[in-house]
Amino acid sequence: MRTLPAKPATDLMKQVNRQFVTGVTVVTALDGDTPKGLAVNAFSSISLDPAVVMVCVQHTSSTHDCLFRADHLAINILSTDQLDVVQRFAGKSDDKFREIDWAPGPFGSPLIARSSARMEAEIRERLQASTHTVFICRVVHADVTDGSPMVYSAGRFFDGGALPPLG
Repeated sequence: MRTLPAKPATDLMKQVNRQFVTGVTVVTALDGDTPKGLAVNAFSSISLDPAVVMVCVQHTSSTHDCLFRADHLAINILSTDQLDVVQRFAGKSDDKFREIDWAPGPFGSPLIARSSARMEAEIRERLQASTHTVFICRVVHADVTDGSPMVYSAGRFFDGGALPPLG
């Protein structure tokens, strides 16, 4: 009989995850008339036609319940000149939108100015995955700028437009 290996320790998984480069997004929604949001690096495109994306949000996030109740959310892909924005939305604050330039998208979700790209999406499914909810969303609006995207790896932020190509 085969002996199964022990599950990887949390510290090892942190080291593994630090080797992965991700984009930097702020996911937003309206809670009544109040904008809410949080920094999220667990974002991915699922398909282009139809345009479907997913975001994962921890249940303990102060924005989770707002997103869970919402019909739509926005995904703001941050640009390199938005370090102030990611720091604000990665932290804990009752008013993360104070002094943040934003406007409602066609379905009301907060779209943050200066973002490299923005999309608004209709939440279609909410899947429970251990400590997180995976929101599966159909994109209903999108725009893109010429701003370079911010990327994150090993606890640091980088200019995604200045990465040298291989080969």
